[in-house]
Amino acid sequence: MQRLYDFIRRHPTGVDSFWAVMLFGFSMLWVIQVPVGIGPRISAALIVLLLSLVVALRRRMPEKMLILAAVLGLAQLALDIEVNPADFAMLVIIYTVAAHDGSRWTSRLALVGGLSAATLAQVRWPEETTGVGGRILFTIFMTVPFALAWVLGDSIRTRRAYFAQLEERATRLEKEREAQSKVAVAAERARIARELHDVVAHNVSVMVVQADGAAYVLDAAPDQAKQALETISSTGRQALAEMRRLLGVLRTGDAPESGEYVPQPDVQQIEDLVEQVRSAGLTVDFKIEGTPRPLPSGVELTAYRIVQEALTNTRKHGGPEAGASVRLVYFDDGLGLLVEDDGRGSAHELYEDGGADGRGHGLIGMRERIGMVGGTLDAGPRPGGGFRISALLPLKPAH
Repeated sequence: MQRLYDFIRRHPTGVDSFWAVMLFGFSMLWVIQVPVGIGPRISAALIVLLLSLVVALRRRMPEKMLILAAVLGLAQLALDIEVNPADFAMLVIIYTVAAHDGSRWTSRLALVGGLSAATLAQVRWPEETTGVGGRILFTIFMTVPFALAWVLGDSIRTRRAYFAQLEERATRLEKEREAQSKVAVAAERARIARELHDVVAHNVSVMVVQADGAAYVLDAAPDQAKQALETISSTGRQALAEMRRLLGVLRTGDAPESGEYVPQPDVQQIEDLVEQVRSAGLTVDFKIEGTPRPLPSGVELTAYRIVQEALTNTRKHGGPEAGASVRLVYFDDGLGLLVEDDGRGSAHELYEDGGADGRGHGLIGMRERIGMVGGTLDAGPRPGGGFRISALLPLKPAH
């Protein structure tokens, strides 16, 4: 049964042609039996043939078949060919045009033609056995099928358009969901890239400084060289653990092994960060003002990464004799950060374009992080030399 239904859907013109042949056969029986001469009989047969053609091609050329049906109806009135079974094609074409998603003028023409067909037929071939009232009732009765055919076709067209709109909306929503998913993936990848930049830039710079120091004092002070190598080892492990934590979010379906990832950095670990930088040879003055308290995780991570990036830039660009200071200030409505150094500073175009990490990515990353939590950033050379980074991180994100 399903195969038959699929065949009918794939070959609509073939199905219509079958019904057209059936209509032509029944109509020709009427032509043979009608008591008229040879000339009217031939005219009736031709009209029957063309009305059957209307049924066969109704879905391929609905507008043209409607006009042909209207012309054949007028020809019937002019040639005095009475209503016959082939006129059923007019009902079919009215329904088809009303259901077709074509020009609306054809649907209106079909409605007007259908409503006037019964009246014209009653005027041309009146019922002699009934009175005026009976003729009016008969005309109304014969008009109802044409009106129902148009209403049914128009309702199907409306329903089809409604379902098409629903499908279009569902497709659009699906595309929007895919776009949102891609945006979310891109944002997550950007976040991971910023995290990796901060982790690699900070820890690798510490390892380079310690390695240079170990090479310098290897022969003269083996104990200091050993301590530097131990710092390199611990820093490398810490960098590896953080990178595993960050790259772990890219994995799907992999459960983290015990002890593989480290916790996300927060404000309390800034002091450990400062100690690590001090052990790498950079003098850092660290102070906390206000009453420390728990902050939103996004604010804490942003604060940690800003201090980490600022101290990394100081080691890279401040010079060998540079010193730095870090201030954390707890306000009622936010957290203030101030990181300064007395080194060489950086070129004006670098901090103006976005950063001082060699390619301008450092301050760009800071601004992106601070923008995500609704904070503000002020970065640039100090009046007395060196570089200064000031940030304010609110406790509530900006709307």
